[in-house]
Amino acid sequence: MDTNSKDLSRNDTNKDNDLLGLFLVLLRGWKIIVLFAILGLIIGVLYARYENPTFKSDALIQIDETSKNVSGLGSSVSELLPPDNSSTQAQIELIRSRMVLEPVVDRLNLDIRLSDPSVNKLDRIRNNQTNVQMSTADGVLLETNSGPVQIKQFDVSQDYLDKPFVLSRTNTGFVLSSGTEEFKGQLGKSYRFRGKNGLIEIGINELPTGDHPINITQRSLQITTDSINSALTVVEKGAQTGIIELSLSSLSQEQASVTLKQIVLSYMAQNQQRDSEQTSKTIQFMEKQIPELRKNLEASEAKFNSFREKSGTIDVGQEAGILLGEKAGIDSQLSELKLKKAELTTYYTEEHPLVIQINDQLRVLNDRKQQIKDTVNKLPEVQREFVTLSEDVSINREIYLTILKNYEQLKIVKAGQVSDARIIDLPINTYRTITPKKQLIMGLSTLAGALLGTLLVLIMNLLRNVVKDPERIESKTGVPVIATIPRSSVLSRLSTNKKAAPRMLAHVDNSSLTYEAIKSLRTSLILGMPTVVSDTKQAKVILVTGESPGVGKSFISANLSEVFAQLNKKVLVIDADMRLGELHKIFSMSQYNGLADYLLQDDSIVSHDTTVDVPAINETSSFGIENFIHPSGMEHIDFIPRGKHPINPASLLIGDRFSALLAKLKSQYDYIVIDSPPILAASDAMVLAQHADQILMVTRYDESMERQLTYAVKQMHKSNIQVDGVILNDVKQGLMSKYSYHYNYAYGNNQ
Repeated sequence: MDTNSKDLSRNDTNKDNDLLGLFLVLLRGWKIIVLFAILGLIIGVLYARYENPTFKSDALIQIDETSKNVSGLGSSVSELLPPDNSSTQAQIELIRSRMVLEPVVDRLNLDIRLSDPSVNKLDRIRNNQTNVQMSTADGVLLETNSGPVQIKQFDVSQDYLDKPFVLSRTNTGFVLSSGTEEFKGQLGKSYRFRGKNGLIEIGINELPTGDHPINITQRSLQITTDSINSALTVVEKGAQTGIIELSLSSLSQEQASVTLKQIVLSYMAQNQQRDSEQTSKTIQFMEKQIPELRKNLEASEAKFNSFREKSGTIDVGQEAGILLGEKAGIDSQLSELKLKKAELTTYYTEEHPLVIQINDQLRVLNDRKQQIKDTVNKLPEVQREFVTLSEDVSINREIYLTILKNYEQLKIVKAGQVSDARIIDLPINTYRTITPKKQLIMGLSTLAGALLGTLLVLIMNLLRNVVKDPERIESKTGVPVIATIPRSSVLSRLSTNKKAAPRMLAHVDNSSLTYEAIKSLRTSLILGMPTVVSDTKQAKVILVTGESPGVGKSFISANLSEVFAQLNKKVLVIDADMRLGELHKIFSMSQYNGLADYLLQDDSIVSHDTTVDVPAINETSSFGIENFIHPSGMEHIDFIPRGKHPINPASLLIGDRFSALLAKLKSQYDYIVIDSPPILAASDAMVLAQHADQILMVTRYDESMERQLTYAVKQMHKSNIQVDGVILNDVKQGLMSKYSYHYNYAYGNNQ
């Protein structure tokens, strides 16, 4: 149970560290993130200026489906008309149909498109808003820098649709060009040109002055209506309210209002025409039926009167009266059903459900009528004749009066008929911009830029793969990290002055975590060195190297020597980087009379620089090593600088002279610290490693590449050289470092 708790706690800690590390990676790359955010903001501003503002107009229409004009006059009339199966959704689709939009296109010349080719993208950004065309019933107008364009007519044949033409003004009028054809005319007149692909009808009132071309195109009806529908929004406002909201967006507020108003009026006209046409057809049908019904009534009355004069008055019995009444009712229903069927067949076929339903009702009524007829046949002949004639008169009179009444009602309806749709609000000019929303665009573009910068920082961090985690270094190289040296804030401030020489920690920052870390490194080295029992004094040789230049080898070598000297041990520091060594700067000494000079003093390739004050070395004479060892100015520390730059440093180190030199020096000192060139830059370190008791690899936090460090260690292993430890140098503390938890406590004087 305790083990599981520890594992969970360790996992939580690792997750927190990973998140903190990710956050700190972003903090370190804040400049890139801010740069991309600024670039995103600039792009957003340019886009907001490039895009023309879009305006919108709104209108409201109410569809009253519950109160049709005919139904208000009685069920008898409304039943004669076909049922209204329209819905709000059907009306929405009707508004979007070409039946409604085509009259709008024709009236406002919306199929004519003008553009000014002289306006480029930079002009749009610079001006923030460019002129757009205005289409009206009088023609199409476009303002340009050289004057207005006004086209009153432009109609082309089918083959010329959607093909661009170019209009140019001339001294005598205009030229219309399609690229392969040219047509000339005068302003203010209408022309009808015959081209290779058909007719072109055009009328131009005004064109820009000078050599200012204008592109003109007549779009097809389908493309024009599709364009209108893409900008048109038609929705029901609320649920089952019957109120339709229309919205139209355009680059011109006036154009949006004018076009939407014409769409509303076109829909209302189509709706009114549909309702009026329905009533007119019903009236026409009744006008044909009334004369015939009147003739039938007059004929039945004449025949009945003749029968009464001939036979006298007959008292029909109670049974005959009941049968007569029932048969009269059936005949009346049959007549109404036949009229209704005749009206329905003008709209539907015999297979329509309503027609089939009426046929079924007619069949039932005819069957009952036949039963009554059979019963009547059993009555006496005179009574039967009386019943037949009287019911004919009654039926014909009822049918005639019903149709006549409905006919008069429909005439009243037609005289005062209104549409079932009514306009609530017509569009007005609001001049409110709906797009582009500049603040939103700039905010989103800035956010997008910041996200892109963040992604770039993360990718760069993954690709860079710098040295950071001591545990990862150990797993990659197989070499323990024996010290992590925090960055000294004091030395960092001093290093900003390029003219100032490097300083020792003991002189400027002896109470810092950095100095304590150097002391911890000293302790680790003392405990890690094998104890050899010998009668002769033998110094411990410590080689300090790195995978690449600039990792801080000289800094570690100098300060490590100083903390060893605190133990009253004699320490010799050798700058073995005879190419670019800089240890002499830390000790404030000259680089000459150093290691290279000693190794070259009997070599004929030695060259002397007469421009530098260097003690002369006689090529035929030999100086002892004592002449090349200089006191550092610090107690117990001597220093051998790098000397002059030799031609073959590695060859000098391989020779017997250097081996003899080290053998002699080991008997005079307790510790010898050798600062060697980087492993990946020269092979000197591998030669020097043959004489070392401890080999230390210095790498710089957040700058050294992990692959380079790993490769340097492998190169040493290939030469049978074991690296004893890695020193992680210049570790940044505080919030900017994921691994600052390694250095949150140290002994020392913090005053």
